[in-house]
Amino acid sequence: MDLAARSLEGKKGLVMGIANDQSIAYGCARAFKLIGADDLAITYLNEKAKPHVQPLAEELEAGIFMPLNVAEDGEMEAVFEEIEKKWGKLDFALHSIAFAPKEDLHGRITDSSREGFLMAMDISCHSFIRMARLAEPLMKDGGTLLTMTYYGADKVIENYNIMGPVKSALESSARYMAWELGRKGIRVHAISPGPLATRAASGIKDFDSLLNEAAEQAPAGQLVTIHDVGMACAGLATDAAKLITGDTIYIDGGLHIMG
Repeated sequence: MDLAARSLEGKKGLVMGIANDQSIAYGCARAFKLIGADDLAITYLNEKAKPHVQPLAEELEAGIFMPLNVAEDGEMEAVFEEIEKKWGKLDFALHSIAFAPKEDLHGRITDSSREGFLMAMDISCHSFIRMARLAEPLMKDGGTLLTMTYYGADKVIENYNIMGPVKSALESSARYMAWELGRKGIRVHAISPGPLATRAASGIKDFDSLLNEAAEQAPAGQLVTIHDVGMACAGLATDAAKLITGDTIYIDGGLHIMG
């Protein structure tokens, strides 16, 4: 295999979901650059989040840095319009965005509100579908779409609650889009990291206990890091992985194989 197939040299990518330097999306962005990505487009949620993300975008020498709240009409379209204008193409795109209202996240699914469930599904799942639709015409020579899921999509994890069915829908959407886009050379992956101490995860009740239990149960005997997740995602975005698509990829030290 040509060494070039194992790098991202000459490739341009979009990273959605960096909140700070502990974000999975940041670990992925660093890995993309580490193995040669030519340029990145990085988004931030809003003006409040901008000061936390801008130094990271500068460190990564991102050619595009724009706001993106997927719940706001037109913001995602504006990002893709800028990508088309500046680059004319896109080779990979990472979706690392999830949200559920606190009262729905901390309560039983049985008691979840209609509004909260729909909001969680729209922001955490359908925004990935919208991202894929906008990326498709820019991936003229194929490409890679990645999104972040969790083991709670497949098995019941205490306190994961409403996000379980939402992430299950996300994984299913990834499979269907892998089938729909595969003949265009576009691969689709749902990435399932083990528990990580990120800001998003901190909203889950008793998450510290979950982290400790995961480290004890995983065959590897340790938790994964954002760097571990990032390097795996970067590898999947290279041409060396051009025939891998449609699966949920676990990066969790083997935790998911345990009972």
